[in-house]
Amino acid sequence: MAETQTSPTTTLTLTRTFAAPRERVFRAWTDPKEMALWFAPSPDHSMVIAEYDFQVGGKYRFEVQHKSGNGRRIFGTYREIIPPEKLVFTWSWGEDAGAHVSVVTIEFRDLGKSTEITLTHEGLPSVEERDSHNQGWSGVFDQFAKYL
Repeated sequence: MAETQTSPTTTLTLTRTFAAPRERVFRAWTDPKEMALWFAPSPDHSMVIAEYDFQVGGKYRFEVQHKSGNGRRIFGTYREIIPPEKLVFTWSWGEDAGAHVSVVTIEFRDLGKSTEITLTHEGLPSVEERDSHNQGWSGVFDQFAKYL
């Protein structure tokens, strides 16, 4: 898989505060049973976790299904796991050798009864892809807030 260099124009950063303690928020992002309940860009989508090896070097494979029947697969490898502070993983829409690979970093900031998440998605292939992922990740955050 080809990984691209980071550019400020193709890097997405989102920050949002959630009304739950950091340990609870981190668990919801790392427990596959919980993730399957909320990790989707809208209420019209659902998530199937096809593979989940939550360790540094471990791989994941998610299938996002739209109620219309259309779906997409997401693949990646965990690069860094620091409970309950940080996750870093690769992100790709394809598994073949030529698929574009970007990197997602999620930082969990303890605010007591709430948690601030900063998500940085680096190495997206274009400004258009950055904007599309902005919409997708914003939807994921909306679904997560409803779940909590």
